[in-house]
Amino acid sequence: PTCMTRDTRRLLMEDRGNSRARIATMKLASAIFLCLTFCRNITAFQPSVRSNCNGRARETFLAAQHHDDNVRTHVSRRTVFFDAAAAGVAALIVGQRPAHAAASNGLPLTTSPSGLKWADAKVGSGQSVQNGSTVSIDYSIASTAGRFPQIYTTKDKGQPYRWTLGDGSTIAGIEKAIIGDEKEGIPPMLPGGIRRVIVPSALGYEKLISKPNAKCIDGESGSIGPIPPKSDLGAYQRWYSFYCNPRIPYQPDLVLDIKLYGRRS
Repeated sequence: PTCMTRDTRRLLMEDRGNSRARIATMKLASAIFLCLTFCRNITAFQPSVRSNCNGRARETFLAAQHHDDNVRTHVSRRTVFFDAAAAGVAALIVGQRPAHAAASNGLPLTTSPSGLKWADAKVGSGQSVQNGSTVSIDYSIASTAGRFPQIYTTKDKGQPYRWTLGDGSTIAGIEKAIIGDEKEGIPPMLPGGIRRVIVPSALGYEKLISKPNAKCIDGESGSIGPIPPKSDLGAYQRWYSFYCNPRIPYQPDLVLDIKLYGRRS
């Protein structure tokens, strides 16, 4: 220290200031990221919360930025980079828009009186199935809420979903889509056919969550399928957070692509 020149002392002080600024900015970015995650999780079900949360995030960012400006004594390239990253995260919070529902991919959907929407991507052939028949399907399931709506698919997994129609083990929306409903103008699916359906909560997992001892595991007694297997943890957690979460009173509509197997003509 006794041999330290004035310029050396000044450089050390500037470096300490830069370090404080970088640490403050990194803490700020982390806090904003957590707020973004919180906003994304709750606003899919409570849209009115979005504006409040965005307002708090903006105020937090501006207050922290003002404090950071007072601490910063020198601007380096790395500090500018962290500032830009934090500003980008803040822009995501302030400008975040409601998630778009899963699209129909150009298929003209027909809405039935029960609220089920359907469209045939491919019409099958052969005999339609009836209650009491054992059926196998491949399906892809998605949600109309969330930024990443896709949940799970059995395609290419070699494990179609199989059950007996009318046994109560499967959501009503899928059974109605397969058997059809003459009164509602829904024709039955035929083997080899592929149908897209949008299932309202009343025909989805609403009954599952209303049970006192809901079983949210595929194949267990009291559960209502289809449920992604727990072996695919990411898919199972996405499904659970929307459709078997007692803390969330509202269930978004389901989007399902269904391929029916069976003997074709």
